[in-house]
Amino acid sequence: MKLIIQIPCYNEEQTLALALAELPREVEGFDQVEWLVIDDGSTDATRQVAIDHGVDHIVGYTRNQGLAKVFMLGLDACVRQGADVIVNTDADNQYDASYIPSLTQPILEGKADMVIGARPIQMIEHFSFTKKMLQRLGSSVVRKVSHTDIPDAPSGFRAFSRDAAMKLNVFNEYTYTLETIIQAGIKQMAVTSVPVEVNEDLRPSRLVKSISSYIKKSIVTILRIFVVYKPFRFFLITGLILFGMGLILGLRFLYFYLFGNGTGHIQSVVLAGVMMGIGFQTILVAFIADLLSVNRKLLEEVQYRIRKLESEPEESR
Repeated sequence: MKLIIQIPCYNEEQTLALALAELPREVEGFDQVEWLVIDDGSTDATRQVAIDHGVDHIVGYTRNQGLAKVFMLGLDACVRQGADVIVNTDADNQYDASYIPSLTQPILEGKADMVIGARPIQMIEHFSFTKKMLQRLGSSVVRKVSHTDIPDAPSGFRAFSRDAAMKLNVFNEYTYTLETIIQAGIKQMAVTSVPVEVNEDLRPSRLVKSISSYIKKSIVTILRIFVVYKPFRFFLITGLILFGMGLILGLRFLYFYLFGNGTGHIQSVVLAGVMMGIGFQTILVAFIADLLSVNRKLLEEVQYRIRKLESEPEESR
């Protein structure tokens, strides 16, 4: 059994050495423990720090691509290097690496395909009140859509089985945390969480540049989650709301018309017609989106089979 611990990095020369120093080289249940750094186009000495501290594998991009793409590149590289279990952690040493055995244990026992490290959000001092509330909101949305009970969906400290890593895709360019849990739930993977602790904050978050930016990106992320993973429900509900509002306006005009006062409410007829038309078209879009989601699932199954074939040694094919 091989465990690979992957660390996405972007200009992390100041903190990477500390994070690597805390990583284990031996974990119960594994014969091999390797480290993999994904360099997201760093312009500092991140790669050299990784080399100096004995990182086994270094992959990456020549230009910055963002956390989501780097995360997926890491999963693919770990699978190709023969990882049976993959642990993802941060280069700023945010997460306590001593909890890695706790993350991997449910996978080794065959009880989970993905394990999320649940941080004590309310106890983290450097998280603002607004950020804590948004963390709770994001987690509640993910639980509803994915039908899981993960308390800390934005946590990046997580473990994946080899099979789970080959089934995942990330379409969001901002972050992978919410989307991967939702995909796991939709694809009937076993997802669980274990409590973990965090270390002292060493630098400001790269994802949260400002509260307003974080709120805007969080809202967009949540909306995209519904559109991508629940398209039929999203467009059907939207269409029914628009059609219903138009119908109410139409009934309002009909009421005034029947009682001889319809001439002053022509605008209601026009608006009712427009809203009912848009609502009806949105309902039709719901059925088209549902067909497209079926096609996406088929393509993901094909992609999974290709990944599985590519990652297997030639003699076992």
